[in-house]
Amino acid sequence: MTDNNIKTFEDLKSEVIETGLCGRCGGCVSVCSASGCGALKLGDSGIPEYTESEKCLEGGLCYLVCPRTDALRDELEARSDWVKPIGHYTDVLSARSTYADVRKHATDGGVVTSLLIHMLETGHIDGAVVSVTTEMFNRKAIVATTREELLNAAGSHFSELPHLEEVGEMYSGFVPIVKQINYFKQEKKPRRLAVVGTPCQITAIKKMQAVSIVPSDIIKYTIGLFCMQCFEMDNLMDKEFIKSRNISPDDIASVNVKEDFILNMKSGIQVHIPMNEVEKIARPACLRCSHFSNDFADVSVGGLGSPDGYTTVMIRTIEGKQRFADAMFGGSIELISGMTKEDRKADRLRKVALIKEFAARKKVRAESYKGRS
Repeated sequence: MTDNNIKTFEDLKSEVIETGLCGRCGGCVSVCSASGCGALKLGDSGIPEYTESEKCLEGGLCYLVCPRTDALRDELEARSDWVKPIGHYTDVLSARSTYADVRKHATDGGVVTSLLIHMLETGHIDGAVVSVTTEMFNRKAIVATTREELLNAAGSHFSELPHLEEVGEMYSGFVPIVKQINYFKQEKKPRRLAVVGTPCQITAIKKMQAVSIVPSDIIKYTIGLFCMQCFEMDNLMDKEFIKSRNISPDDIASVNVKEDFILNMKSGIQVHIPMNEVEKIARPACLRCSHFSNDFADVSVGGLGSPDGYTTVMIRTIEGKQRFADAMFGGSIELISGMTKEDRKADRLRKVALIKEFAARKKVRAESYKGRS
């Protein structure tokens, strides 16, 4: 007999999946597999579904770890010393990689790739979950264990949303990182991983850690990307979104997001498109999501608020501060030079205000999309 207070996958279906909120993070399937139940799987579209409903133990773990439910929210906030409206942070600054090979491929400052390389080479992690291009606009998640694999991911700028690896790229399709982490744990000796992901991905991982569910125990460092929305790249290519601007997909060198949506053309020209127009190609679940600044990560990053060639870095935890400081003083990352203490303070206030503005905009949009089909 199931405790009537426990919410199960049936509740997850009615509250999250059927209302269009599911972000396809894979957390519910991962905890179901980890418990030995095996009642759930990711369908062809990435939406969780039953393999055999009779296998469900109705213990409610799938509901607990879902980033789109309020379950465990109080615990996450307590663990992270969360404060309104964008969570706890100790500093916000602009930085970039000092590695020429990273900056050559980076859309913004290459800080994420440089930070991962430094942590890998100094022994703080054994690998990092990143996404790489398999074909134009399609990506897959891998566990990178070498500098070369991280650089290969750094060069993949077309379709990796605010996901994995390069900062501020809030475009394209979703990469199922939780599934990849679980595979890594099952197939290899448990190690120490860093993960870069969207707010829903990082929140799912933090919820799993809060209730001590594998494979979250091997994740030692989280880098959260600012996320206004993920984009459906098929829509970008096939609909009037591009055609109406007389742009050929073959002429696009990379895509980026700062204060607006940016198409970097091979000719060197940048095409700036207002964010509200980009909603036409956004994943529907993202339009119903209210989380922008990745409040529970060790550091949150993005292009928002920084000049071209630099990454905005919001340091949130002691671990985040230590690893970022290690990379900076180790010569892997550098700040903008020539700024006085007063300049940096003013710039920090400006960045924080901008992050708060985008966080508020996303919350308002999420409210407006509630109840829409």
